[in-house]
Amino acid sequence: MKRSTSQMWSEQDRHTGDRERLFRAVAAAFPIDNVLYPGCYVDIAASFVFPSVTYVDTDSRAAAFFSDTAGVNEIIAGHSVPPDEHSVRFVHANYEHDLGLDDDSFDLLVSLYGGFVSEHCTRYLRVGGWLLVNPSHGDTTLASIDPRYVLDAVVRSLSGTYRVTKGDLAGFLIQKKPIDLTPEILHRRGRGVAYTKPAFAYVFRRVE
Repeated sequence: MKRSTSQMWSEQDRHTGDRERLFRAVAAAFPIDNVLYPGCYVDIAASFVFPSVTYVDTDSRAAAFFSDTAGVNEIIAGHSVPPDEHSVRFVHANYEHDLGLDDDSFDLLVSLYGGFVSEHCTRYLRVGGWLLVNPSHGDTTLASIDPRYVLDAVVRSLSGTYRVTKGDLAGFLIQKKPIDLTPEILHRRGRGVAYTKPAFAYVFRRVE
């Protein structure tokens, strides 16, 4: 049986409001309007918080979800965001390929469980913009060795709440077992490295 848009969102939001709380914590810490979210699947929570979000995924179920504009708008409106106050765009594509988007045009690039998003999509992030990334698939480690980025903040999780910390970052991104890292090594590993002081997610600022 084909699942409705609301059912797909309910399955995605199984820890009710969790992703929304994450995005709200980030929004409170940084001036963000325009967001790019590759590997999103049906996570529409960014649109509960940010005025303009472009979602990217290859999954046909994600394409079906976002094609139901009325259903998506109804979900967003249920979170006190009037439809005329947000912009939602979906690109049904592999983010490793050209997305037809303007370079240097987004304030925030989201990389959550999506693979090496930063490797292919940093071009779309403006200099001075931010990369929100979790350590699940190695993109945190890749960003940590990318000269285009500096660590700007960490996101900590405690009992379902998120706190963004901008100061005292020297103890983060220190490897438990130091190894020389290159993008090639990370691709072969398919994952990042363990850190002595881990965080739920990291916020890097693009500096070049």
